[in-house]
Amino acid sequence: MGNMTVPAVSALPDADLFKLAFRHHPAGIAVLTAQGGDGPVGLTASSVSSVSAEPPVLAFSVSTASASAAALITADTLVVHLLGADQLELARLFATRGADRFGGTTRWHTLPTGEPLLTDAPWALRCAILHRLPVGGSMILAAEVVSVEQSSDDAGHPPLVYHDRAYHRLTERSLLT
Repeated sequence: MGNMTVPAVSALPDADLFKLAFRHHPAGIAVLTAQGGDGPVGLTASSVSSVSAEPPVLAFSVSTASASAAALITADTLVVHLLGADQLELARLFATRGADRFGGTTRWHTLPTGEPLLTDAPWALRCAILHRLPVGGSMILAAEVVSVEQSSDDAGHPPLVYHDRAYHRLTERSLLT
């Protein structure tokens, strides 16, 4: 039979236990932006994942409880900004309810296609929504990437990740063997 690992604790899943498990699973940070009926909208997300390279498709989920999420869910197109560690304040700003996300300190402009583009993000993926799937209090969206913007900084950007309810910078680029 070989070595079988037995979990130390086995429990029926509940919201708290599920959240605890994912607190220990790091995730990359992105800011999602779209043009809403009352102007630009955006929010911070840690649920963005690659689905397919050909065609380029990604997926993410957003809570249906916020006005920004509602505008993103109904948009035909949006921009997914993949953040580097240098964009910590941007991630915090777009995660703060009621914040003036497109005011004062935020560097952005409107693309010719109408979506807001955050100019400090190392990568920005303009996407067309393909599918919407309601699940619990969230909406999962699949989107095809129709254009990619890369910042002009060729030095590379350490990624910004979220782990155990805090933002972290990854700096070491080595493989574990």
